[in-house]
Amino acid sequence: MAEDLSRDVSEMTDEEIVARIVRLGFGGDEGRYQKFCETLRASLPEGTGVALRGSVVTATRWEDGAPFDAGGHGTSDLDVTLIGAEVMRCWDEESYYIPALHTKPLGDKDPKCAPTLNPLREELQRVARRPVNIQATANIILFARDVLFGQPYFTIIEPEETDKAETEAGGAPDLQSAAGEGA
Repeated sequence: MAEDLSRDVSEMTDEEIVARIVRLGFGGDEGRYQKFCETLRASLPEGTGVALRGSVVTATRWEDGAPFDAGGHGTSDLDVTLIGAEVMRCWDEESYYIPALHTKPLGDKDPKCAPTLNPLREELQRVARRPVNIQATANIILFARDVLFGQPYFTIIEPEETDKAETEAGGAPDLQSAAGEGA
């Protein structure tokens, strides 16, 4: 039975949302979705949460209501939001909308705003077979976008508690080492 794509995400179970994400974002291939999640887990600093936002969750584009992949298969992007203080250090100082709270997107338009994360983004694009944009944000911003602006998200990797001393250590995390461990 085909999913009713007009169904509001707020009325769906987690399992139904994941099924929508797999169907729309990964062409129905659960294996590619799992590989996408595994690649994120292996490549990001410990404690980083990951959420998907946008039309892969809602089935329609926020700006104009167009359906996911309205321009043809693989034309809609996946909007990946990273949650955590350590991962935000990957962005250049000039690449924030709100300093220390919300970054500009890392994508084809600006692949140098978070250069240590761009290889991860490119790998995610190979797995998903579509464009991927990555932002980092604080939980409060993600929540506000959902509640105040009607931009829902779905958490695919829960953020974990991070040791305060590790968070205050400063500097960008060594993503090459983390990526190598999961490879």
